[in-house]
Amino acid sequence: MAELLNGKEIAAEIRTDIRKQLEEIQAVGKPHLAVILVGNDGGSESYVKGKIKACEEVGFKSTLQRYDHSVTEQELLDKIDEFNNDESLHGFIVQLPLPKHIDDSKILNAVNPKKDVDGFHPSNIGAMVLNQPCFLPATPYGIAEMIKRTQIDTQGKKVAVLGRSNIVGRPISVILSSPPFNSTVTVLHSRSTNITEEIKKADIVVSAIGKPDYITGEMIKEGAIVIDVGTTRVPDQTKQSGFRIAGDVRFAEVEPRASFITPVPGGVGPMTITMLMLNTLNAYLRAEV
Repeated sequence: MAELLNGKEIAAEIRTDIRKQLEEIQAVGKPHLAVILVGNDGGSESYVKGKIKACEEVGFKSTLQRYDHSVTEQELLDKIDEFNNDESLHGFIVQLPLPKHIDDSKILNAVNPKKDVDGFHPSNIGAMVLNQPCFLPATPYGIAEMIKRTQIDTQGKKVAVLGRSNIVGRPISVILSSPPFNSTVTVLHSRSTNITEEIKKADIVVSAIGKPDYITGEMIKEGAIVIDVGTTRVPDQTKQSGFRIAGDVRFAEVEPRASFITPVPGGVGPMTITMLMLNTLNAYLRAEV
């Protein structure tokens, strides 16, 4: 029977630490986070709402800048330039996904790396690869902090990462293969062969592919650690919302075989938003203290 990696509990501990740190330094003014949201994607709306709520909880100021789906690329670039030069604003993010007529890379590259609390700018990604101080992408950062605070031994362990996105898969593979984690990481993706066999070899499985119930019990080695990043909306008429959030892992099958496992929801999700708060605090400390 696996032990739950309870992201809600760990995230609550970190948020308490953030509030205490602000009290200890007797902060003048509040850390200020802004979010640029384009369109009305349901998942993005929920995520942004969670970020605003988290800001209130830890004592940050927040700003939400909304745009219609028809916003031009230049309008977004102009707003980013404004935020880059606003000394009262310590960090900001551009909520993904963006409409197809917007070049994601062009937008993200325009963000000042010192305010890039999402950790997506090439300067921060490059520093991450070199294991230098930087803003880490929030979800991988949350996974790493969860492992660290649970005191899971990763030294030399075999890790299978499913997915190679720039948001989760690639960065978590870099983080876990670097000190202090020092794992042996295999990244599996749509062109990989013998995927099931590779998963079976893994001491730690991190799945971030967005395919509900993809990982079955028979894929997991006895005693493995399973971290499920999947958060897919699946139609469910028994729910008031009309959907449920499903992970990549068949929890009921995998949980009896694993030593640790994250629930969905309540696992990685709360950590993601909390690490964004921690990045914002650090941006504030660099700028103000």
